[in-house]
Amino acid sequence: MKRKALDKLIKLLDLEQLEDNLFRGQSENIGGPRVFGGQVLGQALTAAAKTVDKKRSVHSLHAYFLRPGDMKQPIIYDVDRIRDGGSFTTRRVIAIQKGEAIFNMSSSFHKKETGPTHQIDMPDIPGPEECLSDLELRKQMIDKVPERFREFFTRERPIEIRNLPGEGMFDEPQKKKPPYKHVWMKAVAKLPDNDICHQAILAYASDMGLLSTSLNPHRLSFAKGNVQSASLDHGMWFHRPFRADKWMLYSTDSPNASNARGFNRGSVYTREGVLVASAVQEGLMRVVKG
Repeated sequence: MKRKALDKLIKLLDLEQLEDNLFRGQSENIGGPRVFGGQVLGQALTAAAKTVDKKRSVHSLHAYFLRPGDMKQPIIYDVDRIRDGGSFTTRRVIAIQKGEAIFNMSSSFHKKETGPTHQIDMPDIPGPEECLSDLELRKQMIDKVPERFREFFTRERPIEIRNLPGEGMFDEPQKKKPPYKHVWMKAVAKLPDNDICHQAILAYASDMGLLSTSLNPHRLSFAKGNVQSASLDHGMWFHRPFRADKWMLYSTDSPNASNARGFNRGSVYTREGVLVASAVQEGLMRVVKG
């Protein structure tokens, strides 16, 4: 079942090519009322990469979620080949449904070069073997999850997630928590030896739980249903090669929340402590009063 779920995701993130710069993707219902933002990120990155020389690798993307996506409708990805330079390639992708843009993204690809290197250290936290399996956590908490989330909560997922105790995305907060989280994650089975596949999988996974980091200090949670949330934008930087089918630590923090928006940052490390990617996101966080 796990292999089947992952194969389904790989197929979902790969796109049907309609013309040189036009691609079509489908959607999967993972339990929410709209298309999952990480899916659109991964598909848009795939669309951009299909128009770029394979010797160049994505190093950054910057995206805005403009309208809710309809899961019942295909998504058209229109790629604008902004520039093919001597070292960098720039692409703009617009995701369209029913004649309207629901998402846009700029991405940059870079040829391999050498230069100075440094990184900040990975946080010293327990390894994945010492953390809670997301599947077990979901089973324990199913009665506390709103009905509309239960299908998503109990299904087999293509991404295995392990949370530190008390840091689960759907935990019901008993008290205010610091604005940071740590999650181990990886694809549930081996992925193809294809860089863009691993990058698209990580883009997909990077939208899972990032926004909830900003909820920690306010005793807000999806489990309690006391917050209306949505991703507003998303940025990523890919620093070094990695495999998304090996354990990665997603270390996130939220420096600020104001005006019903939460700002969140994430760093992605390999099991060995190598910083391979960074993410930022601002999301809507409206308090729902019961």
